[in-house]
Amino acid sequence: MPFRIQRVDYFYATVKDQPGAAFQILSQLSGLGVNLLAFTAVPIGPNRAQLALFPEDRGKLARAAAQAGLVLDGPHPALLVQGDDELGALAGVHQRLFEAGVDVYASSGVTDGRGAYGYVVYVREDQVEQASRALGV
Repeated sequence: MPFRIQRVDYFYATVKDQPGAAFQILSQLSGLGVNLLAFTAVPIGPNRAQLALFPEDRGKLARAAAQAGLVLDGPHPALLVQGDDELGALAGVHQRLFEAGVDVYASSGVTDGRGAYGYVVYVREDQVEQASRALGV
């Protein structure tokens, strides 16, 4: 099962949930040179959203967020899995983590429609090293 796994840091930003909020933030960050490896947005209550930003360079994100007036919570550790999409690809990742006794408390993934996938695995901070070893990072 060909894949690449890397440890990544992510940061939360809580924003008012309104049309264009993600567009504004993502535009500002890209305009300031921030490249994101992954991004998620989820509602947290009736009028707020939590953005999870996975920067390629966390220092650059911190500087850009300060310029944009964006308050960040983090860094928090995660694992980013990227690989060839094939039947059972995620099961293999989870099998290794299960066998190592690692608790995956959240995950999110998507295929690109051309035969590859990306998958973010959230593990508890005290299990990051254990998960990394299990996955050969």
